[in-house]
Amino acid sequence: MRGVLLMAHGTPDSLDEMPDFLTRVRDGRPPSPELVAEMRRNYEAIGGRSPLLDIARAQAKALSVELSGAPVFVGMRNWKPFIADAVAEAVAAGVRRLVAVPMAPQFSTLSVAKYREAADAARPENLDVRFVESWHDNPGLVGAFAQRLRQTLGRGGWDVVFFTAHSVPLRVIEEGDPYRDEVEATARAVAARAGLADYRLAWQSAGRTPEPWLGPSLDASIEMAAQGGARRVLVVPIGFVSDHTEILFDVDIQAASVARARGVELRRTESLNTMPVFIRALAELVRSA
Repeated sequence: MRGVLLMAHGTPDSLDEMPDFLTRVRDGRPPSPELVAEMRRNYEAIGGRSPLLDIARAQAKALSVELSGAPVFVGMRNWKPFIADAVAEAVAAGVRRLVAVPMAPQFSTLSVAKYREAADAARPENLDVRFVESWHDNPGLVGAFAQRLRQTLGRGGWDVVFFTAHSVPLRVIEEGDPYRDEVEATARAVAARAGLADYRLAWQSAGRTPEPWLGPSLDASIEMAAQGGARRVLVVPIGFVSDHTEILFDVDIQAASVARARGVELRRTESLNTMPVFIRALAELVRSA
């Protein structure tokens, strides 16, 4: 039997789990009390819990229907249900060929590569795993992002359009990680499909480390746009396929606050989540793998 595994970063189920969750995110290094407090405040601001897991399960259910009932499992790298748990569940269900899809379209050694490591470590000998490493230029994905963008562009009046993705440490890019190039390629493709001639690229959600991260940041980009006279800006998060903390807090609350303080109205495109066009794109991606 064939099955599908959707993989994502993970999110704690409650605020009490935040220290353990952050320890896993930081590869075993305990977080400072200040970082724990900050992240708790961020989660409290979006209702106390990220919807990431709920949305991933809804995506899995919709994808299973699109694949005529093929089983689709959900595994997280940094929290329950872990990728290893999902692989074990698939094997117990009789799956012998598994297509593993990271719900992060652009490849990075800091994200997608670690998903693959977790899946490989959990794979028994009798399970054939086909891993999708990058789908940043997948036509269905590009089309889904472009449709969301066109829906918002139709309201008109945007002074600046920012395409965003999660920042990474600059040293990773300098070491040859293709992540920045793939994000730029996604942006070009989405803009072309949507008929958008002018846009800017900004990076969001940088980690709390002293080393330089890929920029310019979204907050700094908003400030520069305001200085240039912009009063309405649109954010298009092309590095994410669902709502979670990096969208609901980093964009909807933090970046929006920066914009308001400078007299700028900020809006963003709706996330893909279980958008039918996106689910069909996932199905075609799985079939081709």
